[in-house]
Amino acid sequence: MTNLRSTISANRNRTQPRMAVTACRLLAGAVAFSMLLLSGCKKDAAPLPTVTVQAEHPEQGPIAEHIIADAILAPLAQAAIAPKISAPVKKFYVQRGSRVKEGELLVTLENGDLAAAAQDNKGSYMAAEAAYATATRAQVPEDTQKAELDVAQAKANLDLNLSIVKGRKQLFAEGAIPGRDLDTAQAALVQTQAAYDTAAKHLELMHNVSREAALKAAQGQLASAEGKYKGANAQLSYSEIRSPIDGVVTDRSLFAGETAAAGAPLLTVMDTSALLAKTHVAQNVAQRMKLGDDASVRVPGVADPVPAKVSLISPALDPGSTTVEVWLRIENKAGALKVGTPVKVSITGRTLAEAWKVPASSILTAQDGSKSVMVVGTDSSAHRKPVTLGIEDGDDVQITGGLSPTDVVITGGAYGLDDGAKVAVGPAADDDKPAAGKGGEDN
Repeated sequence: MTNLRSTISANRNRTQPRMAVTACRLLAGAVAFSMLLLSGCKKDAAPLPTVTVQAEHPEQGPIAEHIIADAILAPLAQAAIAPKISAPVKKFYVQRGSRVKEGELLVTLENGDLAAAAQDNKGSYMAAEAAYATATRAQVPEDTQKAELDVAQAKANLDLNLSIVKGRKQLFAEGAIPGRDLDTAQAALVQTQAAYDTAAKHLELMHNVSREAALKAAQGQLASAEGKYKGANAQLSYSEIRSPIDGVVTDRSLFAGETAAAGAPLLTVMDTSALLAKTHVAQNVAQRMKLGDDASVRVPGVADPVPAKVSLISPALDPGSTTVEVWLRIENKAGALKVGTPVKVSITGRTLAEAWKVPASSILTAQDGSKSVMVVGTDSSAHRKPVTLGIEDGDDVQITGGLSPTDVVITGGAYGLDDGAKVAVGPAADDDKPAAGKGGEDN
């Protein structure tokens, strides 16, 4: 057993130096191989690629701000016509789509009872007119004339008795007549004086009170009869429904013979000779607008924009949205545009005749909201330049700072481009061109 252990220990001592040599040789080979690989990679490394971009110099020219918003087309004027009385419909004179004029008869309701009431009140009115004419032209003047005659007669009697009393006083003083005759004459004078005073007072009352009262009574009766007559005529007129505006009949809810309820819309007439595109914009945007500004409207199904004008800018904010309501007027003589259509409006705002501008596609926006563009440097590398913007018209953007006219601004291909990347100005790639060898795949 002792010999066996000695043999194993001797073999182990001989094997360990051999394994260490082998490990060292393997490590040296791995290091040499790694160095060889690194050397090969350095020799085969490709240069940085050149990106093809589109670029141009800033352009000087006119630019106008365009305010884009959604809107709904509404009629220029609209009337939902409701009868003032409840009655069956006797006859319709229009249908949906009928063009009508202001004052044109549209509907007649059953009105036999109203016509009879109007005729009755007309007779009462005519009688009151006759009574008024009699009172003002015959009765009152006649009574006044009679009172004036009574006064004249009483005055004559008074004058006569005055002269009699005067004569008898003289005769009595001479002793030609007894005192009894003088007393009789003086008593008659008192009676005639009383009669004259009564007649004069009656005439005064006729002028100041009775005549005026008689005229007012006659006028009151006439006015009352006239009011009843006009009221009956008004009720009769409510049975004839006329259009308050020029326009087109867009709704008719009943048919002849059905009962129209008072206050319920029976017909709707819209003036569509011009339409209003009603929209809401922010307050700061509305402050840059004015009445008469040019605008255009994009209507679904119509190829070209329809011209319009700003016709109203609300003087107050909408309490719900704190926006300003703006109306655009659109001429619609041919009737091609329909009420209720949702449209896209573009309103021309601020305008500059001369401004430095670049395509909107060249503007880059950072996460913090700052604006910049990529320009092509003299070393054919892309460089980022911060810019300040002015008016935007959708296609172009005004540059108010950060660029010079000699800068070459990248207008296409700048998205995702690193600062310092190599670029070459060229045409845009034609992505619509079919790939080689794939033209006949559909066959």
